[in-house]
Amino acid sequence: MHVNRLSLKPRIALCLIVAGSLALIAHAQQPVTLPDVHKLMAEVEAHQKQLDQVRENFTYTSLTTTEEVDGSGRVTKTETEEMEHFFVNGHPIGRTVKKNGKPLSEKEQGKETERVTKLVEKAEKTPSGQPLNGHTISVRKLLEVMEVRNPRRMAYRGRPTIVFDFAGRKNAKTHGMEEDLSKKLEGSIWVDEQDRQVSHLEVRFMDNFRVGGGLVATIQKGSNFAFDQAPVGSGLWMPTGGDGSIQARVLLLKGIRERFHERDYDYKRFRTETEQGKDAHVVGK
Repeated sequence: MHVNRLSLKPRIALCLIVAGSLALIAHAQQPVTLPDVHKLMAEVEAHQKQLDQVRENFTYTSLTTTEEVDGSGRVTKTETEEMEHFFVNGHPIGRTVKKNGKPLSEKEQGKETERVTKLVEKAEKTPSGQPLNGHTISVRKLLEVMEVRNPRRMAYRGRPTIVFDFAGRKNAKTHGMEEDLSKKLEGSIWVDEQDRQVSHLEVRFMDNFRVGGGLVATIQKGSNFAFDQAPVGSGLWMPTGGDGSIQARVLLLKGIRERFHERDYDYKRFRTETEQGKDAHVVGK
């Protein structure tokens, strides 16, 4: 739609859950006719299934910079993490290869290999489209707790997109953490009109969100993130990066203020049976 110190992995997982769900919302506006909501949902779902299969043949690298800041916004600590990403049965898997510019030690590599192996085994047994954590949310349910506003057409990175704003309805009845989370969010989403893929997503917490009733963590109002995808090669869409800031309290004790920036690059084919030597590059980059 992967809370110890609310590291990048749960933030990106959260980003993907929201992006995958909100990508299916649309509305109609006059005098410009926009796609029917049900037709758009079906097309996005179909394109996503096709994309999941193609992504199995590719890998890419990400570099994430995380800054811890104090109450006045002054940076107190900076960390970087380089990861290699690949897809198994439609699920994204990330393997850490460097921290703060240094390769992992032999012991760290062993732990990371064990972690990734378990994720791969779980991904192979988990149907594509169903999150590895077992939580999922249907588009129909999401529409019941979200309000869509101001649909329009805009160009993004030189491509026509359908843009709309969204906000959770506080009085909506919800079931499960994902639906509860949706009520706390507002933002805007850009859907590529030709390929029916999310090209850009901006999300903000308009209220505090308590995980485990606040005993596990509380993500505070104002936390936000942005997420980008772009076509690479011919018709393949991949993540290109993201930015955000988060304020939270973990286990009722530790307060966290962080800013993060992720850059994704070096998209490559890795299956021997596919065309070799044809690295993919972000269109327009």
